[in-house]
Amino acid sequence: MGVNLEQLRKENEVLDIFCNLVSIPSPSLKEENVSAWIIEFCKQNNINAKLDKYGNVYIHVPATDITKEPIMLSSHMDVVGDDSPVHPYIDEDGFIHAEGRTLGADDKVGVACALMLAKELAKASSPQSSFAAAENRSFVCVPHGGLEITFTRDEETGMSGIEHVEFDKILSKYVLVCDADKLGQLQISGASYTNAKITVKGLKGGHSGIDIGDETRLNAAKLLTELLAEFPQGVFYKDETGVITSCNLGAVVAGGIQNSVASIVENVIKTNDYITEIMKKTSTNIINVLGMASYSIRSASVAKEEALKALMVTIVEKFNHKYEGLAYAKIEFEPHLPPFEKADDDRIAIVHTEACKRAGIQNDISSFHAGAETHIYCQHKNSKGETFKPMLLGLADVYNMHSASEKVDYKTLLKGYEVIKNTFIVFNEK
Repeated sequence: MGVNLEQLRKENEVLDIFCNLVSIPSPSLKEENVSAWIIEFCKQNNINAKLDKYGNVYIHVPATDITKEPIMLSSHMDVVGDDSPVHPYIDEDGFIHAEGRTLGADDKVGVACALMLAKELAKASSPQSSFAAAENRSFVCVPHGGLEITFTRDEETGMSGIEHVEFDKILSKYVLVCDADKLGQLQISGASYTNAKITVKGLKGGHSGIDIGDETRLNAAKLLTELLAEFPQGVFYKDETGVITSCNLGAVVAGGIQNSVASIVENVIKTNDYITEIMKKTSTNIINVLGMASYSIRSASVAKEEALKALMVTIVEKFNHKYEGLAYAKIEFEPHLPPFEKADDDRIAIVHTEACKRAGIQNDISSFHAGAETHIYCQHKNSKGETFKPMLLGLADVYNMHSASEKVDYKTLLKGYEVIKNTFIVFNEK
């Protein structure tokens, strides 16, 4: 007998909220319909919610004990894909998919769990309601410092939503960005993204036959390969949480490719293999004077990134000393995303460990080697002038993100809601 999604939705409200959310298409910068659904949901459940000037949603459940700290959850409303209809279904193994397109579990898992917590908390905190009431026995609460929730736009394409958040109106210092893809994950630091551009120039060119005997005519393509061989590749530094700093060679361009590229443009050649196409007509009778390469640098530690960059600069300086008067190289760094570094306290790690224990799962505390909204939060301060301490949280097992085969294990989503509920409780017990 197969799994009945409609029956599961009746039995598990967080799953029903999730299915409602994913059924509303919300590609980046076209989130109006899903934000309207969220605002209406909050209105029906007496949850204080509003849109900011950019269309992000801000929710606030007030404190019942002002001596305690508030905490904030953050998720994004946009998904990869277009605005075509979304029809979720469940397979016999308990995975929820969408017919022929991206499901949108990234990040409507986070949105659904945050909304469910806000609903239960608002109901339990209401003067007309009691935690001892039978309908609330499933949510054991303690006096709390309040819950804030932010749902952002445009995370997938430009992160413009998080850039427009009114940070100075937020009360919380700790922010749980509910956007990791595995249940039980707590990612406490995340890598920056910096490009490094290397240029090598020979001071003389020439003909590979006529001038090949002139030892002052150095080939920039050959020199570039010599220089790149000195640079680190791969993991530069790691610790118990995983890879912290890395360096990856992305592209190398040098040599007599001008004729090849001109031919591709002139003949409007389309191919999945431009490298092979370029090599077909590459000139080999040139002593090249220019070569360029690009690297990506990722680091969850400012200090380790600076150490890597300093090493690369030193290698270039040694190269220039060796070939002074014959060729020279330069390196330029282009930062694109700042790192999110490990917080200077482990409060959330301790809270999350206990929350997962109560839910019957083992958590996984690690660093991640990519970018997320955590990287933006940690650059800003809240209404009290405190620098945000964000962490990335996983509330379900999501597979094949950003593809038509994206799916989520519904049982892990239910367990993920337990985790976030327990996290709020334990945070306020401490």
